[in-house]
Amino acid sequence: MNEVFDFLFASYKEYSTFQISLEVVGLIFGTLSVIFSARNSIWVYPTGIISTIAYVYLLYQWELFGDLIINAYYFIMSIYGWILWSKKDKEHHTLLKISSMNAKDNLICLGIFTISAIFVASVYIYFDKFTAWWSYIDNLTTALCFIGMWLLAKRKIENWIFLIIADIISIPLYFIKGYTLSSILYLILTIIAIFGYLSWKKTLQNNIQPA
Repeated sequence: MNEVFDFLFASYKEYSTFQISLEVVGLIFGTLSVIFSARNSIWVYPTGIISTIAYVYLLYQWELFGDLIINAYYFIMSIYGWILWSKKDKEHHTLLKISSMNAKDNLICLGIFTISAIFVASVYIYFDKFTAWWSYIDNLTTALCFIGMWLLAKRKIENWIFLIIADIISIPLYFIKGYTLSSILYLILTIIAIFGYLSWKKTLQNNIQPA
């Protein structure tokens, strides 16, 4: 049993109590954020903001700049999405409904992927962080997350597909990097995201939207 525990959490011996506590806070609020997203609730954003603030600090300490950029972007898109989701008509009904991507969205997503991939690669080159094979995968997951968060802000159901793919890639990636708690978080997020996609799909098919 001790061997299993050491295998999973040995890297945490080098972390301070504050860092471990902050990662737990990020894990809890990150999980809550995805749960609220699956429920199509605006609370996805305030809980997500708390999680991203915690992770931005930690990722800076860990020098994981690709993941830091993702969370900084999450913070910005959370503010943007919060504003969009808060808009209501004269009858106080939510204006932004769940919908599917169109041709314009496809082009925008292609642009987001290209720009984010070039930007993150530039950051890694500047800080000389292309020293491990996972740096290249970080670039991919960052681009996927950028697309997913933009689609979430627009309440597009396809956001789940991009985020699920990014989460699945992140599970072993964070474990290899030595951040077991974050790896567990992404496993949880993947499961919740699958249910979130199915829930949004049912809502879209039934054309039932929350007031």
